[in-house]
Amino acid sequence: QVQLVESGGGLVQAGGSLRLSCAASGRSFGNYGMGWFRQAPGTEREFVAAIDLSGRNTAYSDSVKGRFTISRDKTGNTVYLQMNDVKPEDTAVYYCAPTRGRVLPTGFASWGQGTQVTVSS
Repeated sequence: QVQLVESGGGLVQAGGSLRLSCAASGRSFGNYGMGWFRQAPGTEREFVAAIDLSGRNTAYSDSVKGRFTISRDKTGNTVYLQMNDVKPEDTAVYYCAPTRGRVLPTGFASWGQGTQVTVSS
């Protein structure tokens, strides 16, 4: 089973920046890259960003494109989400997970505890 530990969240003013980290350990998901998802109160968890195994290909949701940047370290065990020019609508709990683009592994349920991001206006 994979273990995912997200960190780096907090309270930030609109227009500010945060950098989230995700440390992955345990089971390997083969040729899956990593992605970030978020869930605001009363909403479904939604895709935010993804990066492939090579680290050369990324994907973003339209709502964060141009403001957020996903990256990973050389081992592939740590993934980052640089959040710039944050907006109140970015307020959510952020989670990381193995992904192929926006797609999670079939039956994936090993979510971490997430990290809370709160953006004040």
